Amino acid sequence: MNGRRRRALLATVTPMLEPGERVEVTCVVGLSTVSVRRTAAFGVASAVLSGGAMAVIPTPVPMYLAMTDRRLFVFRADPVFAKPVELTMTIARDGLFRSAIKERILNSSLVLSSPNSENALKLVFPLISRKERNLVAAALPLAA
Repeated sequence: MNGRRRRALLATVTPMLEPGERVEVTCVVGLSTVSVRRTAAFGVASAVLSGGAMAVIPTPVPMYLAMTDRRLFVFRADPVFAKPVELTMTIARDGLFRSAIKERILNSSLVLSSPNSENALKLVFPLISRKERNLVAAALPLAA
């Protein structure tokens, strides 16, 4: 994430922080919030409707991620002006765990889960954000 985008994200996040809370990681990620059952059903339905010739898979949407020592903030990114537009979600880090990192040629991903929710949050990190991905992965426990 370049300096201008980072400053814009920090300016947006700072008023939302609790006393003593500090930002640990900022980055641009792809985000997918589809339940495991829904993804499987969607894949099967698209394969059936296309006669097995094509499977449609939901694509991640670019978002800004700011991880503090207590929470994760996810903002929708304005593609034109490169700044956060709106807060999409805030997730407490307590009880949050992650999957193993899946490496690909152009990106990598990990899935965040919580015992309190049946939905999982898939974060897709671009190749240039491997350092930030490693910081996020190190801060969250690996699922058993």
